[in-house]
Amino acid sequence: MPVPDRIDALAGEMTAWRRDLHAHPELLFDVHRTAGFVADRLRDFGCDEVATGIGRTGVVGLIRGKGRGSNRAIGLRADMDALPIQEVRDLPYRSTAPGKMHACGHDGHTAMLLGAAKYLAETRAFDGTAALIFQPAEEGGGGGEEMVKDGLMERFGIEAVYGMHNIPGMALGTFAIRPGPIMASTDRFTITVEGRGGHAALPQRAVDSVLVASHLVVALQSIVSRSVDPLHSAVVSVCALEAGEAFNVLPQSVTLRGTIRALSAEVRARIKERMEAIVAHLPEGFGARGSIAYGGSYPVTENHPAETAFMADVAAGLVGEDRVERDVAPMMAAEDFSYMLAHRPGAYIFLGNGESAALHHPEYDFCDAAAPYGAALWARLIETGLPLGSSV
Repeated sequence: MPVPDRIDALAGEMTAWRRDLHAHPELLFDVHRTAGFVADRLRDFGCDEVATGIGRTGVVGLIRGKGRGSNRAIGLRADMDALPIQEVRDLPYRSTAPGKMHACGHDGHTAMLLGAAKYLAETRAFDGTAALIFQPAEEGGGGGEEMVKDGLMERFGIEAVYGMHNIPGMALGTFAIRPGPIMASTDRFTITVEGRGGHAALPQRAVDSVLVASHLVVALQSIVSRSVDPLHSAVVSVCALEAGEAFNVLPQSVTLRGTIRALSAEVRARIKERMEAIVAHLPEGFGARGSIAYGGSYPVTENHPAETAFMADVAAGLVGEDRVERDVAPMMAAEDFSYMLAHRPGAYIFLGNGESAALHHPEYDFCDAAAPYGAALWARLIETGLPLGSSV
């Protein structure tokens, strides 16, 4: 069952939508133009209902199938926000917003779900409701959680929910998925070390906070290598160190910032426990004080087994079994679709973007040739999951 001819015929429109969105990137919840663009298209397609302001700036479009006997609804989610990155490629549709660009392909994700929406609104060859979810603030803002808190699942009667992300380096027309954890949890941390400032020529009269912070950086690496089972994946990375301004002054304090990644709640909790102990006690040995605070957290993105098998089967029916990897290695990047999967069964799948720059790279660009595959998968999930003649 290849990509439907009608979706192939929408490729040009999806490209135009995607490039318009690429030229006008918006960050986090401040996606007013993008959300308006999406809502206008959904109304033009003839969606039965278009709800805006869900989770602050999210949009949900409902399309009801020809069969009117079922009250079942399946949710399909795309993210809309861009990143605070300066685009470097001189594309005809390059970003018009300095310091902002679609470096993760959310412009493509939005265009694919719009393509599926147009197709489903025209054909309606299913029994039940397709809930098309356009989410803000995936890139660190927790927009998925905000939509869930705003009653997304209950208000629209969603019984299962599915997500998708493009992956550079994966061949076009291929998909990859796995049951269980597919993307890691993430926690941002900020560590503050308080020493005693002084003259660099008289270190014995000071407590060198830079030295203490340096020992902390090394000690934190022992958590993954010595406190986590070697068969379990985890990451602790210190990514920023802020200290002092002069070449001859030992600063009073140092700030460390970084990220924690894990593929289970147990490992996530263990890392935090060890970090807190190290930060509390190691500085004391030098006469300093340490403290740690967390923020920007997402839980593990964990696929449900039955829905994962269903999504993989639909993808295999579209592109062939040999082009669907059913046990892909999990990624240590994080995704706030995890909040939706915590409230409803569902699955998250990777879509090949061909050879392109990496995600979050200033030269990245979504491959428009991938869009028909993504849109077709969305449409087939609805038609297969809500078949005509299966009213409950």
